[in-house]
Amino acid sequence: MTTQAIVLLIFFLAVLLALSYPLGLFIARIADGDARVPGFGWLVWLEKGLYRVAGVKSGEGMGWKGYAIALLAFNTVGALATYLVQRVQLWLPLNPQAFGNVSPDSSFDTAVSFVANTNWQGYGGESTMSYLTQMLVLAGQNFFSAATGIAVVFALIRGFSRNSAKSIGNFWADMTRATLYLLLPLSVIFAVFMAGQGVIQNFSGYKDVQLIDPVTYSQPKVGADGQPLKDAKGAPVMETLTTKTQTLPMGPVASQEAIKMLGTNGGGFFNVNSAHPYENPNALVNFFQMIAIFLIPAGLCFTFGRMVGDMRQGWAVLAAMTVLFIGMTLVVMYSEQQVHPALASMNVDQASSILQSGGNMEGKETRFGISASSLFAAVTTAASCGAVNAMHDSLMPIGGLAPLVLMQFGEVVFGGVGSGLYGMLVFAILAVFIAGLMIGRTPEYLGKKIQAFEMKMTSITILVTPVLVLAGTAIAVMADGGKAGILNPGAHGFSEILYAFTSAANNNGSAFAGLSANTPFYNVMLAIAMWFGRFAMIVPILAIAGSLASKKRLEANAGTMPTHGGMFISLLIGTVVLISVLNYVPALALGPIVEHLQLSVSH
Repeated sequence: MTTQAIVLLIFFLAVLLALSYPLGLFIARIADGDARVPGFGWLVWLEKGLYRVAGVKSGEGMGWKGYAIALLAFNTVGALATYLVQRVQLWLPLNPQAFGNVSPDSSFDTAVSFVANTNWQGYGGESTMSYLTQMLVLAGQNFFSAATGIAVVFALIRGFSRNSAKSIGNFWADMTRATLYLLLPLSVIFAVFMAGQGVIQNFSGYKDVQLIDPVTYSQPKVGADGQPLKDAKGAPVMETLTTKTQTLPMGPVASQEAIKMLGTNGGGFFNVNSAHPYENPNALVNFFQMIAIFLIPAGLCFTFGRMVGDMRQGWAVLAAMTVLFIGMTLVVMYSEQQVHPALASMNVDQASSILQSGGNMEGKETRFGISASSLFAAVTTAASCGAVNAMHDSLMPIGGLAPLVLMQFGEVVFGGVGSGLYGMLVFAILAVFIAGLMIGRTPEYLGKKIQAFEMKMTSITILVTPVLVLAGTAIAVMADGGKAGILNPGAHGFSEILYAFTSAANNNGSAFAGLSANTPFYNVMLAIAMWFGRFAMIVPILAIAGSLASKKRLEANAGTMPTHGGMFISLLIGTVVLISVLNYVPALALGPIVEHLQLSVSH
């Protein structure tokens, strides 16, 4: 482990804490639907106007069922709109490249992906989507899906903080206030910062420029069905091409990049995402993109503490997240700073031109190096963002294992905007239930008794994603359509499929990217995983919120288990690790663990 890596991690966490604490207190004011938001009193007229236009009575509370119905209806309409715009983009304005309509299966996958806050991309953004599609529905859903997650966590926190209440809030008011007072202002500030650093923001057509020297390159041949051709041994058939020009893509990138990070969405304007210099031009932007990914999830921990009237509760949840994050980040950093065994067996002259700065530089940007790329990989998979600045397919086997495990924790280590905190609070409910069984008393969390209904809903919430991941992976490795997309045989190919379904079901969106996933089989299968991975979790969480809100809030007594100290933090971490990872141990053994052993033995 290098000193540079440790210093970078410490500095990152220090800046995150300094920014997220005041933001969390600010978000608590947004969650209070009756309070004016400091500094934004001038926007009240717009908020009220939106309610009048929509016919919404923002002051009327909703029970959990009404809240869930409104949420599902809103997101279903959003998915249909996103699908429709893709299917007719050829005839719509702001399409200077005259990109054709997106295929039905890809449009379906993309619509579900962006609505579910996953932003899985089976397409190349700069070669598929028009400017209108990028701005209107994709960036639009970046805002709405993030606001949906924030609304759900507001509802769950109200379940803990309210006393014998029938309402958990108003979905339409929560959505509007989260978008208007939080996501939009932060996105404007961040977009201006990035544009000032060189992230492009224009509506120009693509520009063809002459290369000084012709470039010769190889790429897999594709058949009439768009899939790579393979020889008799199953290896891709390659073709060699030469080009004398390069096309430079343009577009409104900074505006989409801002909400992509702040909303933990992750969908890139360009195919290579945050590895593209027009999305991520320098080390300063790279650092603040990582801060932006964690900013709101970390801030919501302090929002939680403020809303339940005990800031120690927020610190406890944040501490558990941070310990898990640091542990997995160190695994990635250490793994990627090791020399690849194949290179280690070379002599110094052979390896010197490949090793570059030492360690595994394959698939990484020389602008950022191993430390910043490894930290980015951990941040984006811990936070269900999915943005990448390096090729995860090129990570060492154990380096690739860590992002997989971070997602398989259930995206609760900071996690997505809203979804990370409500996922961690579900584990907290489970932790106090386990503790209650151990000491023989009715478990309580924040003055609310945890009983049979809450545990049933908790069980559904925790089990839904492992079922989707493991069942989807099993189907893919058996079905012809699933096996056709594998470009790397053996354990690594299995890891690519496991990563794809882990990313989809946990609403992350990143990929190993060695899998040809833009096929009808994967577009449909991954869309199913994304939709149920999002909403089959949200509905039972809202049910928990409604049940808790209806209960009396009990005062702490001598027999109440403290939920803010080191013992509870350790219990919460242990619950996340044991319950989450044990579901996936056999699958991980077949993928990255076997690959690591094979790599070590063969060299």
